[in-house]
Amino acid sequence: MADFMIHFLFCNVLICLIIGILLGVKRLSRPLLTSRMQYTIWFLLFVCLAAPFLPARSARFLPHFSWFENVSDVSSDSLAYASRNIADAQTVSANWMNDLSVSVIEHSSPAIGGVLSAVWIAGVLFMLFFTVRSRICLHALQKNAQPLDGVCKTIHGIYLDCLAEMNLKKPVPIYAVDRLASPIMTGLFRPRIYVPLHLVSGFSSSEIRYILLHELQHYRCKDALVNVLMAAAGIVYWFNPLLWYAWKLIRTDREIACDSSVLKMLEEDAYIEYGNTLIHFAEKISFTPFLFSSGIGGNAVQIKKRILNIAGYRPAAVGKRLTGFLACVLTAALLAGFLPALTSKAADSESYTYEDGGRNVSTLDLSETFGSYDGSFVLYDAGADSWQIYNEAQAAIRISPASTYKIYSALHGLQAGIISGEDSRISWNGQDNHYDTWNQDQTLESAMADSVTWYFQEIDRRLGLSSIQDYVREIGYGNETVGDDPSDYWYDSSLKISPIEQVELLERFYNNEFCFSSENIQTVKDSIRLFSGQDGVLYGKTGTQASGGENVCGWFIGFIETDGNTLFFASNIQAGENASGAAAVELTFSVLSGLEVWEQGA
Repeated sequence: MADFMIHFLFCNVLICLIIGILLGVKRLSRPLLTSRMQYTIWFLLFVCLAAPFLPARSARFLPHFSWFENVSDVSSDSLAYASRNIADAQTVSANWMNDLSVSVIEHSSPAIGGVLSAVWIAGVLFMLFFTVRSRICLHALQKNAQPLDGVCKTIHGIYLDCLAEMNLKKPVPIYAVDRLASPIMTGLFRPRIYVPLHLVSGFSSSEIRYILLHELQHYRCKDALVNVLMAAAGIVYWFNPLLWYAWKLIRTDREIACDSSVLKMLEEDAYIEYGNTLIHFAEKISFTPFLFSSGIGGNAVQIKKRILNIAGYRPAAVGKRLTGFLACVLTAALLAGFLPALTSKAADSESYTYEDGGRNVSTLDLSETFGSYDGSFVLYDAGADSWQIYNEAQAAIRISPASTYKIYSALHGLQAGIISGEDSRISWNGQDNHYDTWNQDQTLESAMADSVTWYFQEIDRRLGLSSIQDYVREIGYGNETVGDDPSDYWYDSSLKISPIEQVELLERFYNNEFCFSSENIQTVKDSIRLFSGQDGVLYGKTGTQASGGENVCGWFIGFIETDGNTLFFASNIQAGENASGAAAVELTFSVLSGLEVWEQGA
């Protein structure tokens, strides 16, 4: 929740930028846009407001339109993890089980995120209270309403004429009420029009006709939906002042669009009379006080803009409508570039959408084996096409891959020609890395065995950020999110993957579904080969992540080749301390032994 809240604040910065773009587009293209298009273009904002809460990542093609994908990666995770260093709390060993961890030092960001979450929730609750109160007031008004035909048959007759004039086959119920300043149209699924009784004495028949036509235009254009969307967005984005300014503009554009729709029905010599009706109306009443209703009223600034629109109104030609439509389409294409930045973290930092429908999945009870560790275990038997999973919910949660990503970093380096199977040596730069085994030249085999972080960082540095981003998308690695630094994306929590995805990706790697060089696939396999025994050949890679000098997350992933079959596995353990790759290995061997898959220990 804290991570999401920090990213949500970042999304609001982008949303403010989006509002600025919409205002700029509307101003520049005002001569090209009809009043209706000026209003309709705001719907793009509602799409962007919903993006941070989408349950899944945006479509694959959208990142190609994104100009902010790298910026988005700086949001929650870069704020949540302010600095990193190599932990020197572990005993140095060349043994592959003693995976040398990378420490992620957590500062005050999670606490700040928690405070921000609490403040946001408090604001949401207050806005919910305000919304419910408004709805209760509206309900009280509705209880005192009377059908208009029983109160004033003259106005009801005008209303029936308006229905016929607009060719509305389904009549909208209309009621008369007192204690209401302005006529309003409310109700999304059961629309109603409520007319104040003072209309009877304060306005002429022609003025009442214009007012009723205006309200029916709200009904025809489904403006009740916009009222609901603005109310919902106002609850969630209550702290964003620019959005409250946007609501005022949307209401003004909505009323101008309705005015233009009414004017389109009138003769030109009636425009002045309609404008005078609005002025007369503004002198007596103001805007509606209910969140879920639309009315003809408004404040002085809104009324002035509407009068100016009426004074300059001319029916839009076909060419102008077509040009306005194209402007909206181009604006939508422009804003589509923001969607990956708005949606990726909302989905990435949570869980993988794992569909087990049609899969042969059985549940394992390994609670005693895991003991005090949180975590999960996933085993896929390719021959039987069957899955065995412990703690399926946890197995779908994406977390940092730590050193397990080095499998794919190596493959990327081989594919790009940074290293090769024949020559994978990279010279040590002389910088002290705290580990003696790291302070020397490395080959792929030695770097993988001792999990030499600088070796793979050097590969990534030579590859470049853009190439890495394209690569993780190409192979479909977890959340496919790379930060702005090619040296730390796989352990700073920018890149995340779930245990289930680890297994799925290992199978794709094993079968070379990436369509990479088969020699490169085999080179990486050879670098992670651990044991050969009577049970088969075991390949694997550990990963350890530390925080504050304590190992808090341990991985062990890999596969076992047997005669005619391959089994893929992923283990992840988490705890406040002692959760290392080595501990994950011991636990994994215990599980595999219990399942009679692998009997040989480390």
